[in-house]
Amino acid sequence: MNAGFSPWSMLPGFSLPVQNGEEMDPRDEAEPGQLEMLASAFREQLLACLEECAQGRKGLFSDYQFLSEEDEDGAWPEAARLRELALALQGVFAQQEERNALCDEFLDLCSIHGESNPGERKLARAFLDRIEKGEVGTATQEERKPW
Repeated sequence: MNAGFSPWSMLPGFSLPVQNGEEMDPRDEAEPGQLEMLASAFREQLLACLEECAQGRKGLFSDYQFLSEEDEDGAWPEAARLRELALALQGVFAQQEERNALCDEFLDLCSIHGESNPGERKLARAFLDRIEKGEVGTATQEERKPW
């Protein structure tokens, strides 16, 4: 994560509780409603970025392959922060022995590289479709029998 950057600052209206004059670590005990609020804010940010990506903006799922010396202006800082937020949020949920399927699936999609990568626009469209159909957190393909 970037030094001095707090992914929690991306979430509108969210501030970390203060204890002894310092912000608490977000992995510490969270209030029951805070996890829901974090998940909801993450979802809003993710949907906005997915919409942009589905329209052709590159860099949501990975920024390393799109940045070159000529194309530094094409960087998408909101997407980079969203990936950082997803990692942090996944950690918070894990601390609470919970999972967030939307966050998990987004991070899985961020790990697709090489020949199996269908392209960001297609990934974004397919992910948006799965979200709209309520399929996030379920298997993406039916398991096929080996015979």
